[in-house]
Order: sequence, then structure tokens, then C-alpha cells
Amino acid sequence: MPITCFIHYEIDPGRTEAFEQYARNWGQAIPRAGADLIGYFAPHEGSATTAYAAYNIENLAAYEAYRARLAGDPLGRENFAFARRERFIVKEDRIFLRLVSAPHAPLVKA
Repeated sequence: MPITCFIHYEIDPGRTEAFEQYARNWGQAIPRAGADLIGYFAPHEGSATTAYAAYNIENLAAYEAYRARLAGDPLGRENFAFARRERFIVKEDRIFLRLVSAPHAPLVKA
């Protein structure tokens, strides 16, 4: 079973559009580098400074190989530079978790 990387971002609330562009760029680069992107999530209601991202990866060894591929990807390099240059990310924390509730029951739609 894969592990899931959850990224918690604190972003500048006046720069949400820049974060959204950053997220769209990762939507292209991350899958090319070998991770199963679940998605990037920007503020909608509540906190204007909290954003998240999540992706699945086979294991920590696969994560290291993925990071190397991402660093070599032209869009990946540009996106890292974009974030440094534009400074819309105030803080970024990463944690790896494993799914322990599966298998899940079928979804019931009322």
C-alpha cells in the first residue's frame, strides 16, 4: 500500500492567485515525475492562509527518486523558482501517512 504525502501550506492571503498557478503547474509536473497527485487545495471558506496538497507515492525510496526527477523537470525547476521569486508561500510542512481504514464500505448517496 502506498504512503500519502500531505503538505500543509501557510500562504499570503493576498497572493492566492499565485498559489493557484503554482498548484496548476504541479498538476502537470508531479505526475510526470512519478507521484500520484491527489490534488492541491486553496482557501475557499474559513482561513484565508491555509492550503494543502496531497499525493501518493510507493514508499520513501520512491519518494527520493521522484524528488530527483521533479528537480530535473523543466516545469518543476521553474515552479520552484516561481515560488521563491514571488514569495506567496509563508510556511510549508510535509508529513507522510499511511491509510489504515481500508477497505471502505461503498458510498451511499441519499
